[in-house]
Amino acid sequence: MTEKRVERRLAAIMAADVAGYSRLMGADEEGTLAALRAIRRELADPMIAEHRGRIVKTTGDGMLVEFASVVDAVRCAVEIQQAMIERCANTPAERRIELRIGINLGDIIIEDGDIYGDGVNVAARLEALADPSGICVSGSAHEQVRDKLDVAFDDQGEQQVKNIARPVRVFSIALTHLVASAPGSPLSRNAGEGAESKRREVGEGSPALALPDKPSLAVLPFQNLSGDPEQEYFADGIVEDITTAIARLPWLFVIARNSSFTYKGKAVDVKQVGRELGVRYVLEGSVRKAGNRVRIAGQLIDTANGAHIWADRIDGALDDIFELQDQVASSVAGAIEPRLRLAEIERAARKPTESLDAYDLYLRAIAQFRKYTEEGMREAVILARRALAIDPSYAPAAAMIGWCRIFQRLQGWDAVSEAERAEAAFLARQVIETGRDDPDVLWMAGYTIAVLAGEPSTALAAIDRALALNPNSALAWSARGWVLGMQNQPDPAMEALRQAMRLSPLDPLAYLFAAGLAFVHMVARQHEEAIKWADRTLQAQPRHIVAMRMKLVCLAFLGRTDDAREWLKNVLAVQPGLTVAGWKASIAAMSIFSPELFALYADGLRKAGVPEE
Repeated sequence: MTEKRVERRLAAIMAADVAGYSRLMGADEEGTLAALRAIRRELADPMIAEHRGRIVKTTGDGMLVEFASVVDAVRCAVEIQQAMIERCANTPAERRIELRIGINLGDIIIEDGDIYGDGVNVAARLEALADPSGICVSGSAHEQVRDKLDVAFDDQGEQQVKNIARPVRVFSIALTHLVASAPGSPLSRNAGEGAESKRREVGEGSPALALPDKPSLAVLPFQNLSGDPEQEYFADGIVEDITTAIARLPWLFVIARNSSFTYKGKAVDVKQVGRELGVRYVLEGSVRKAGNRVRIAGQLIDTANGAHIWADRIDGALDDIFELQDQVASSVAGAIEPRLRLAEIERAARKPTESLDAYDLYLRAIAQFRKYTEEGMREAVILARRALAIDPSYAPAAAMIGWCRIFQRLQGWDAVSEAERAEAAFLARQVIETGRDDPDVLWMAGYTIAVLAGEPSTALAAIDRALALNPNSALAWSARGWVLGMQNQPDPAMEALRQAMRLSPLDPLAYLFAAGLAFVHMVARQHEEAIKWADRTLQAQPRHIVAMRMKLVCLAFLGRTDDAREWLKNVLAVQPGLTVAGWKASIAAMSIFSPELFALYADGLRKAGVPEE
């Protein structure tokens, strides 16, 4: 029998999907599906047909299309994105459907109408690299169209992508001006690209870039100390992933990869880098391979004085080099965020009072919050209000007020009035509407809505958007865990809180992660484990009344009556006059627990000897 010949041909492949599809479906499944069907019917399918494309297959949120011509493929992609931007211009950001498109020219295998091979895989990887409303094309596709279409390309250099052995040259199509023209649409995520830079004179009159009006960072190429040229791609991939992860933080100005990589292979003076790139901080590091093990070291440096703000190393196996690359990027981004924030707080504390702006006041409010005292929390609210007086639209300060009110009420500090609770909830709702692209304010506002307004679904939608914008935010993961725990969902809550702990184990607010783990273990009726995490919380914050009460309840449920009665003395020393009725009234007013959890907790307090009235 003659073996069937495999059919191959050269083709332009377009892969497209919906950015944030899971979030959109979680928020409105039926509405999202209806909108996607309308987009296919009214926009995508007709345009593909007009440009002689063949839709090979579709998935829930994406499609694979074959073209005989790269020019047709790119022209079709550009027209689709332009039409999508116009179509969704007046749609709220949280409901806006944005496509990502990747285009490659490569050899494909055809079987039963479907297509396979590296040509298809590269197109899919390019789609994943594209920004929402963006297009990425391979070097091979770019060669065919660069002089034939009136389209601007940005050279993103060679990228190492999963499951493709060789690096792929990537070009993005500059649609930023179209996105910017749509009402409410964000500009490019990486503030370092296309930014006009002012000049300042330093030293002996040598020109240097001015520092932006927010913290600025450059991630320099990591040194390959392995003596193995193959590891060069891995080291570069680490830097690209870290740059992408950190660029998601809206309060940071991150220099584009192309600028940072001009220092590759050079001995650099971080102070000189700071002047030339106009950044306050530099992240540098190295990669060393030994056998199947690799060690990545990194250090965060203040360019003003050369001081090391953070340094750490991560060891791993090369079994899955891309998984390790993702892990390192996530760990570094999660670890340096709180260190950067602390450095900025210390800088704001040294600034003269008369020159403080809204951002400085917000940083000082964070510093007061972290004192975890009655006076500190009260001062944090005052500072946040001052920030809002300077800039009424400053969302971080508005969100901070709600976060402080939660702790004031839970700790029994400063009786939070109904008017103050309502104001905090109002500000949180306002923040969710106006701060849609700031993960920090979204998770704070979401948590406030959960605790002070009793709306867990609204809260989780905001927190999940924060995580979509910055999946390395330990505090957003922590907020998600707490809210899920309040709704009697311990398993996903534990997963979220463990992720927070893994991302930022040395965070100054890590006691919140430990307290959350105590809480969700209590929800899961794993009382011994809950006590362990409560004790860990209390080592960092001895007067954390929530952890103290949780330990009390867990001791009672374990039947350790004598220990519970003894521990109750410590609880009453911090919260005099605690009663079951009083606790129920305060928690009911905040709508913080599911009904089952509310009843369980109250029963635990009774068993521990807390008086009813």
